Amino acid sequence: MTDPLTPDTPEAAPQPLPEGRLSGRRAFVDLVRQALATAAREGWPRIVLCDADFADWPLGDREVVASLNAWSARGRSMHLLAHDYSVLRQTHPRFVQWRVTWSHLVEAQACGSASVDELPSVLWSPVWTLQRLDTVRCTMVASRGADRRVALQEQLHQWWLKSSPAFPASTLGL
Repeated sequence: MTDPLTPDTPEAAPQPLPEGRLSGRRAFVDLVRQALATAAREGWPRIVLCDADFADWPLGDREVVASLNAWSARGRSMHLLAHDYSVLRQTHPRFVQWRVTWSHLVEAQACGSASVDELPSVLWSPVWTLQRLDTVRCTMVASRGADRRVALQEQLHQWWLKSSPAFPASTLGL
């Protein structure tokens, strides 16, 4: 006899994050969504997002902001690194509001000295990484490998050292 409160079809298990070479703008957007949902589900303690301007990231999507809300908790941190945040402010208002609400978890820096092509396009976590190798053709590499994760972490750290605080949660004026 089956339990009437239990559905006959099991709920679909979340898909594991892929690894390897991938390409396509749609694949990139889907992977960012899936990674942030996974971060919320698995409780990743730290996330680093790096891109020249985040123009084609789905950061303003309701689904992404819901994942970020679910991820947000004590002890978590997010580092944002960009060349410039003006496009992000204009195109992702939901993310900007999320950043205001969770400002104590988010540290944002800008690296104006880097050219738009120099700054890597990366989603980094202690568990999994996604790096776009070519932002025009949207070719990327996803990996759980420790070697790749450490190399990307070191590269991001070097850019962080060259950057300065930016994208404040609020602007105070007199």
